Amino acid sequence: MTAPRLGPTSPRLVPGTRQRLLPRQPTVDLAGHVDHFGPRPDGGRRLIAEVERAGLRGRGGAGFPTAVKMQAVAQRHRSVVVANGTEGEPASSKDKALLTLAPHLVLDGAVAAAEAVGARRVILCIERSAGTAIDAVFTALDERREERLDRLAIQVATTPSRYVVGEESALVQLLNGGEAKPTFVPPRPFERGVGGQPTLVQNVETLAHVGLIERFGAAWFRSVGTLGDPGTMLVTVSGAVRHPGVYEVPLGVAVSAVIAQAGGSSAGLAAVLLGGYFGTWISASDDAVLGRESLGRLSAALGCGVLIALPSGACGLLQTAGIVRWLAAQNAGQCGPCVNGLSAIAAAMDLVARANPGGEGERRLERWLAMVKGRGACRLPDGTARLVESGLRVFADEVTRHRVVGPCPAARQIPLPLPTPGGWR
Repeated sequence: MTAPRLGPTSPRLVPGTRQRLLPRQPTVDLAGHVDHFGPRPDGGRRLIAEVERAGLRGRGGAGFPTAVKMQAVAQRHRSVVVANGTEGEPASSKDKALLTLAPHLVLDGAVAAAEAVGARRVILCIERSAGTAIDAVFTALDERREERLDRLAIQVATTPSRYVVGEESALVQLLNGGEAKPTFVPPRPFERGVGGQPTLVQNVETLAHVGLIERFGAAWFRSVGTLGDPGTMLVTVSGAVRHPGVYEVPLGVAVSAVIAQAGGSSAGLAAVLLGGYFGTWISASDDAVLGRESLGRLSAALGCGVLIALPSGACGLLQTAGIVRWLAAQNAGQCGPCVNGLSAIAAAMDLVARANPGGEGERRLERWLAMVKGRGACRLPDGTARLVESGLRVFADEVTRHRVVGPCPAARQIPLPLPTPGGWR
């Protein structure tokens, strides 16, 4: 069964799974939301233990255990909850789709998390270019105020369209009146965040799952997925597929099954970029499933749930070089690994992809990749290095061919969203 389409962010469902976050009929209004999900119970402090039993991990990219973050904030006083819907990853549409189609579920989860950790307010952050999602959220908040549904303050903050804004220290700095640039830690947001208060920063999809766990419990949440990776997740599929969009899938499903549901075929692919621009190339022939253990064996990760299908005949090195140039332009200008390292890596990757006499590009990459890892204020250098290293590994034959024969004469490429960087406020 598939959900109604919503342009490029249409939610879809892999057959045989139960659609949870995005019901077949969107529940945008409060009456439809309550009719579908039922009224929100009062989970209180007990909710943290239930989230722990559910095994929920963050859906924003890092995959950190949600209950651990909640408990760290609950041990402190006068805290704040930040619902992170910034979605700076250009290839991802899942958070926008969720906020557009099920804003009340996100708000339920944010309020439930706030009550569980003892927070006094919630701040929902949305990229200011996501106009449809912003409108849906404000409409939902008006409905909730009219019904006097929430006992704490909920604020909406819009964010600039920069890649690193979604990093939690950058988001906190923006909310504190500064530029949306990552800061060196410690202190971490759970120690001192918005207004100097302990702050729980969670992705909006994560909070939507919290809202469901509060209603239906840990056993229900674990009834799909795997023992180590329970539940469903939203993935954004694009590239060489007939039906790009946002799909809700159970963890543990094969990557090839998700591609097939989106109208693609592994037989016609060269590779899949998994996790977005911060992610990892995997070969189309890899028997990969959406789970930490399986992907870990391929040195890959779920990230923010992006799958980009690269067709056979495309030049993966050119695609990688284009992404790396864009990532280099996203640096916050605060530290050497970003300012100097990323531009040097982009230039070296261009050599590998276009003209690489004597393997000069590979030698430069080896030097610069080693220099930037683990040295930035944020993980932008590490993510860029991971992307490049996976490209060199998966497209090793192309690297050799470019070095010996020259660049691909007329390689087929897929268009990738590479928006122009904006400001920092």
